[in-house]
Amino acid sequence: MGMLETISEQRLHGGVQGVYRHHSDACAGPMRFAVYQPPQAARQLCPVLYFLAGLTCTEETATIKAGAQRLAAELGLVLVMPDTSPRGTGIDGATGDWEFGEGAGFYVDATAAPWSAHFRMRSYVADELPALIAARFAVDPALSGICGHSMGGHGALTLALTYPSRYRSVSAFAPIVAPSEVPWGRKALPRYLGDDPAAWADYDACELVRRQTFGGTILIDQGEADPFLEAQLKPELFDQACAEAGQPLLLRRHAGYDHSYWFITSFIDDHLRHHAKALGVL
Repeated sequence: MGMLETISEQRLHGGVQGVYRHHSDACAGPMRFAVYQPPQAARQLCPVLYFLAGLTCTEETATIKAGAQRLAAELGLVLVMPDTSPRGTGIDGATGDWEFGEGAGFYVDATAAPWSAHFRMRSYVADELPALIAARFAVDPALSGICGHSMGGHGALTLALTYPSRYRSVSAFAPIVAPSEVPWGRKALPRYLGDDPAAWADYDACELVRRQTFGGTILIDQGEADPFLEAQLKPELFDQACAEAGQPLLLRRHAGYDHSYWFITSFIDDHLRHHAKALGVL
């Protein structure tokens, strides 16, 4: 599993907020992630919630901006915030475009060269990182939930629908639900996965829910003043797909809220309680 390097650790709400680095086999290079260990983790195994960030973000974004640690400490939830892509890959075109490449891994396992050498974020988040977390932190891997924002919301939904037995709960803030049909996805997916739309469907929440539903209610919050709502997010498509598939969905729309972390901090407590209930600690 390799060495785990501690970059920083500090006390927060009676627990420990840390940032760590390790070598990733999935991404063939160094990866960073953040973990919040609540006070309960000092004496027992705790449920774990993975939070996947969006375009341009890192492991620090939700850690610093979401404001999740206070209630996580009360509920006894371990929070894990991975980076959004490998870094320093040296691939031509991997930097300089905020919608693609480093900082924009889209939580896919790339199959097209040269991206397939490093951009294997699905395997990293679904397999490698949970194994590392279970080995090094006081978590019960059987009690795992997943959440995300924007591109990370896409990641959370697609991972939960692909591996429904691995997660007890799923939620998202302003997720990309139909990347096969919107500009962000149509830009990234062909470059990572090739030109066959059938390959894109494996990473499209609307397509996935029609194949296999999730065993609990999916919670989604969406701001009505989000500038990406109509062109990139299209929650109505997922609402329709869930209705057709019989998937329980709680889609909440909020007037006046945009795509920023102010939106997330306004409703993060609702999401933590949603997960805590499914994970048996509330």
